[in-house]
Amino acid sequence: MDPTLPLDQIHVYEPDKKTGKTQKLPALHPSRKEDNDFVLYKPPPQDDIPALMEEFLERANFIARDLDWLLSLPHDKFWCQVIFDETLQKSLDSFLRYTPRQFDQFTNSHPAIAEVQKRLHRSIFMTFLRISTHKESKEHFITPKVFGEIIYDGFLFDIPKIFDLCLIFGKGNAALLKKMIGNIFYQQLNYFNDLNETVPTILQVYSSICEKCGLRLENHSNCPQKIDGQTKISPMDMPLQEFKDILLYLCDTCTTLFAFLDIFPEASRTFQKHDFIQRLASFYEVIIPELENTIKKRRFEETNVQIDLWRRLSHSSKKIIETFHHIINYMCLQPILENGSECSLTFIEDFLQIFTALLHQKR
Repeated sequence: MDPTLPLDQIHVYEPDKKTGKTQKLPALHPSRKEDNDFVLYKPPPQDDIPALMEEFLERANFIARDLDWLLSLPHDKFWCQVIFDETLQKSLDSFLRYTPRQFDQFTNSHPAIAEVQKRLHRSIFMTFLRISTHKESKEHFITPKVFGEIIYDGFLFDIPKIFDLCLIFGKGNAALLKKMIGNIFYQQLNYFNDLNETVPTILQVYSSICEKCGLRLENHSNCPQKIDGQTKISPMDMPLQEFKDILLYLCDTCTTLFAFLDIFPEASRTFQKHDFIQRLASFYEVIIPELENTIKKRRFEETNVQIDLWRRLSHSSKKIIETFHHIINYMCLQPILENGSECSLTFIEDFLQIFTALLHQKR
């Protein structure tokens, strides 16, 4: 193997597994993948039932050992596994999807479970970090353009996955994660287009949370608003589980969005193409007072339910405000501080324009 060439241009000579004859293959070739079945992750059991805990530990240790093996592979073999092993992708995705979030209730605090979760957390992060790196060293690298195609066409990263990575690994790994997410976006600009297409979906989530509470969001788009024939149920009267679900959904959405912009503030520009902060402010104005009022006045059988819901709502409210600050800071304040007086006028005008548009929002 010529170490001065990028991996995507290297060829190797290897014996054919069936005939034993030596053959010339691209270094990135499906036949160079090892047969290794990665298992799917399942979250820790909520109860201390020995059989369930044992099953969880066995599965988690299995994944952790497989990831140690994967991370120990040389550059070419690592990438063959990543590109051609579907079980690996499914296993990584299952962790991102099901690992407990910071706000999940009933997280199992058994020391053995906490220990293996910590080990998995680290190994999965190191795996994604390696997948997001096109240049490991002077000898081991992939052509940037080809790298961008590999991660995009192979769905190694997509926008929901990037959101999850920021949410799960943002605490304690911010510097590495910023580098990693920046590398993904700037080596493959299609992710900016995908993000642009995701923003309306996020705004739709806000609308649907309001609708579920019988409220209507100011409409900034030109689409006609639906007039509902049936009267919506108010948060005071809806079943408790439904009310809890709305708060969980709100908390999850707000925390995820904040975590992403905290790691990748450059995305603010894409969000703001959709008047995002104006719409975020309207959402805050409509939903937060309504939910605060409901938690204060509604009767709860158990006080701890009320306390937990209040905690989630306060957290959501804080994250919406911090998200707003991130976008304002990136779009208006930072450029003024960085560029000095020569181009600051435009940014000052933008800043004033945004705040003038928000004057009628009491909160």
